Amino acid sequence: MTVIDISPSVMQFLLAFIVVAPLLGAVAALLPAPPGLRGKNPDQAVLRHGVTVTGAVLIAAIVLATGFDHDQPATMQATTDISWIPALGVRIHLGIDGISLPLLLLTALLTFLCALYSYFKLPAGPSPKAFIALVLVLESGTLATFAVLDLLLFFLAFEMVLIPMYFLIARWGGDQRRAAAWKFILYTLLGSVVMLLGLLLIGLKSGTFDMVALATDNGRGLTTSVQVIAVLAIGVGLAVKTPMWPLHSWLPDAHTAAPTVGSVLLAGVLLKMGTYGFVRILLPIAPDGMRTFAPYLAAFAVVGIVYGSLACLALARNGAKGDLKRLIAYSSVGHMGFVLLGIATMTPTGVNGALFANIAHGLITGLLFFLVGAIKDRYGTADLDTLAGATGAALYGRAPRLGALLAFAAVASLGLPGLAGFWGEMLTLFGAYSPAEGLSRTAFRTFMAIGAFGTLLTAAYMLIVVRRVCMGEHTPHSQLSPDDRTPQLADDPGRPTAAGSPPQLADIQTYEAAAWTPLAALTVLAGLWPAILLGLTDPAVQKLLAGGKS
Repeated sequence: MTVIDISPSVMQFLLAFIVVAPLLGAVAALLPAPPGLRGKNPDQAVLRHGVTVTGAVLIAAIVLATGFDHDQPATMQATTDISWIPALGVRIHLGIDGISLPLLLLTALLTFLCALYSYFKLPAGPSPKAFIALVLVLESGTLATFAVLDLLLFFLAFEMVLIPMYFLIARWGGDQRRAAAWKFILYTLLGSVVMLLGLLLIGLKSGTFDMVALATDNGRGLTTSVQVIAVLAIGVGLAVKTPMWPLHSWLPDAHTAAPTVGSVLLAGVLLKMGTYGFVRILLPIAPDGMRTFAPYLAAFAVVGIVYGSLACLALARNGAKGDLKRLIAYSSVGHMGFVLLGIATMTPTGVNGALFANIAHGLITGLLFFLVGAIKDRYGTADLDTLAGATGAALYGRAPRLGALLAFAAVASLGLPGLAGFWGEMLTLFGAYSPAEGLSRTAFRTFMAIGAFGTLLTAAYMLIVVRRVCMGEHTPHSQLSPDDRTPQLADDPGRPTAAGSPPQLADIQTYEAAAWTPLAALTVLAGLWPAILLGLTDPAVQKLLAGGKS
């Protein structure tokens, strides 16, 4: 069933356009704007160009989704297969199925919302032309990662996002941005070198780099020892990007230093590339190797869940001077731990849960980073002790709509039933209760129990954040110093307030509502109607785990 009947040739063009258009748009962004399109100044023209290009890509992605045959989500659609480097057997092979389509849509949506937000709130830094060009190159590389079906093309797309994200952090970031950018690039490049060796091993030993052919073969053309080596090598590179504990330490620094839109794209899109690689490459192509490492992957995953939550609790406590952006970054370590746990079960239930959690994390954490960026702009800091305030009112009293939306995103992140964060975590835990044949049920049920404990820790630190940031500390006014009674705010609009009442902040602006509402609405939609996503992923996952057989 398709919403709109679109011919295969048009579907091919749409997918190719989605991948290539941002790259062409990046080149165009660096050129001088035509006189009739400059508007008030060249900076405004290039920002409008970014919104236009990302908007066109989003529209094309939506049209592609409406033309997608939802009765056959396990079949590769909109495929293009052209010989590129015959000597190496490398082909320009593109296609989407029920696994990659949601990630394609998520990437197109988040990049458009970031471009729209930047049009009104450009981060301080060098030329806007360079900023928009880097965002568009980042989008092109990410979309290509989810669309290509050749191992070497996957590697090229996987690496394509590193340079733009490095410069976004290093040139438009905050304090310690250069150190954070170097840490990001070194970790990911070292992981990628090892990953390339594993991809080459698979291609040379099997005689093809075609991901569809390799998935259909289901590892039968590779010995167990080759699969084990390949999973170890490729898994390291993917684990760094995910990131998996203990290879996660670049993430909190990168998020803390990155500009708001950099954090949104890093959490909402780039982290998904690592987990997507586990599902698309390792599970179907090297199943015996995955079965060998699955218990270790699950162990690292649950350690990451608990570690991330404990780090967040430490940052959230009173007097810790914790940074709210850093806290959300550590929460990503925990949430991606659930994704890795679902993948490690090697069951349809667990993998579907992992894919659902991937999308939910992109929506919710993307919204959280937008909100934290807005709060930092208003207060001039993301320090939790400062944000908690000393008047007992905090966000609910100063910017009630902003406080309400932050509370909504927080409870969605902790997995409240009825919101998107619930289903992914629940399904991964169900998958761990009954893992694939050959995996220890006792071990995985232990992992399930640890993961369930992690959900309680997640709820604890998220509720502490809501209480402190949205409600304040409720310190008696008589115990406050004169400085604490009149906190200095970075964006105080100067509205008169009654004696003793908290200074007012600018509440949600129109452009902020436009950028954030789609994420909040989709978080509710996915929570109330999970079948809209699971109906796409489940048949594709079943086929993937069955060795290309529906």
